[in-house]
Amino acid sequence: MLLLCAVCFPHDIAFENFKMAAGDNSGRAPCLNFSSPGPLGNSQPSNSPYTLATNNAGASAGAAGSSQSLARRSNPQSGPSGSESTGVASGLPPNIRNSLPHAAGQGSAVGGSMASVASNMLGSTSNFPPTAAVPATHSSLSSAAPAAAAVLVYREPVYNWQATKSTVKERFAFLFNNEVLSDVHFLVGKGLGVQRIPAHRFVLAVGSAVFDAMFNGGMATTSTEIELPDVEPAAFLALLKFLYSDEVQIGPETVMTTLYTAKKYAVPALEAHCVEFLKKNLRADNAFMLLTQARLFDEPQLASLCLENIDKNTGDALAAEGFTDIDLDTLVAVLERDTLGVREVRLFGAAVRWAEAEAHRQQLQPTPENKRRVLGPAQSGILTDREVVSLFLHFTVNPKPRVEFIDRPRCCLRGKECSITRFGQVESRWGYSGTSDRIRFSVNRRIFVVGFGLYGSIHGPTDYQVNIQIIHTDSNTVLGQNDTGFSCDGSSNTFRVMFKEPVEILPNVNYTACATLKGPDSHYGTKGMRKVTHESSGSGTKTCFTFCYAAGNNNGTSVEDGQIPEVIFYT
Repeated sequence: MLLLCAVCFPHDIAFENFKMAAGDNSGRAPCLNFSSPGPLGNSQPSNSPYTLATNNAGASAGAAGSSQSLARRSNPQSGPSGSESTGVASGLPPNIRNSLPHAAGQGSAVGGSMASVASNMLGSTSNFPPTAAVPATHSSLSSAAPAAAAVLVYREPVYNWQATKSTVKERFAFLFNNEVLSDVHFLVGKGLGVQRIPAHRFVLAVGSAVFDAMFNGGMATTSTEIELPDVEPAAFLALLKFLYSDEVQIGPETVMTTLYTAKKYAVPALEAHCVEFLKKNLRADNAFMLLTQARLFDEPQLASLCLENIDKNTGDALAAEGFTDIDLDTLVAVLERDTLGVREVRLFGAAVRWAEAEAHRQQLQPTPENKRRVLGPAQSGILTDREVVSLFLHFTVNPKPRVEFIDRPRCCLRGKECSITRFGQVESRWGYSGTSDRIRFSVNRRIFVVGFGLYGSIHGPTDYQVNIQIIHTDSNTVLGQNDTGFSCDGSSNTFRVMFKEPVEILPNVNYTACATLKGPDSHYGTKGMRKVTHESSGSGTKTCFTFCYAAGNNNGTSVEDGQIPEVIFYT
């Protein structure tokens, strides 16, 4: 079953194995295939290990001394039986060699033909005639007539190339994509993009169980050309490069097709290299695309990393161009996750965008009904009137009516809200001139910051405009912000100002909390603490904050006193 799934076997065999030499009187002529020079200037062998030359009437002229020059030829070749041979019959199968004429005149004629072909082998292949079918039968080979003898000759590669390669790895690497000693060809790709790639059965069988079954199993193919229309030529060459030399040649353009090819031919070491390449290049803007591929190729480890990346960078991942190209199953798998760091309204908008793209793919008009149909469910039109009313009542009245949808928050906002206070005392007066109050902090474990507690006016009830931010200190990247406002009652209490989306805070990383207020003078904190620890009442888990002064454009806030007295978070 593995063999049938892995490859489609073509039934046309380019080489007939010279049945006429073994007694086959069918009269069919072998087909000659002459190849152009191979890599590194080597003469390429034909599809068959042997080529056929003819000696027509009158070709015996000048042949008397040619057999001697051929016998002196260096690097005698082995025939199919594996035994070395020299002289006139050098490189011929035993059954052909035994059927050659033995008369002196006949030998001269044969020698003349062989010498002519030998001179071509040692020189340029451009002297070879074009591909042709040459009539030849068993009777013509064994005939006593010297004018009609035909001889099979092995075309040798560049002599002694092995001596220039000092290691086994170098010698096998030399054979990669090389006609030298090749005994099988693959027609890779489809249409005009098909490439004919030479290979060596032994090397492939050593490196892949699928190739081993293809060439040596119970249903082994005898074909010398194998079609692979479902494989990309670049990916197949990357596979062969790895099998011949252990070298990995993958890039952004070929990694997915190479991963497919490595899985198809059961080469797990190359699979691992492809997955590792994808891990190193995983980003928010390609996480959804790679997640789809990981699910398709059954790579759970890569899929898990993609999902973690989407959890951490949900907003950026949803905004990426590739998000609308994912399949429905992948979309559902993501929407079901409790760990997404994004507000539901933004997630809903992304789902509507995906539904519009899917409707176009299915050649449907992006009407509310069609978007609902492709999405599986207010102004979007996707929800029915009854569902809209139900949700409106859920968010506006108490007690809340039951709704058909899940109403609990995702896990990054689930559980008890936590907060820490970094000051021991409250004082007044703290003024504002348009400069941000800033404080640097780090934590010992992963949390999600959802807002700050800020001090309000010392002059009674007042409204403030405020911009809050969390900045990654080392890269100066704004991770979360909100332009909003809050109302205070004139007391020394803190007042909540929330981010639009939770901001993920990683352990032992420096962040800067910023608040830019516009309004009257306010209360401020004193007797600040450098370290503040929050212990969960249920699990006993401790979250430790460490604060330090944020230099630069600072309105005066420090560890000892100032604004931003509280950090509100979920674990």
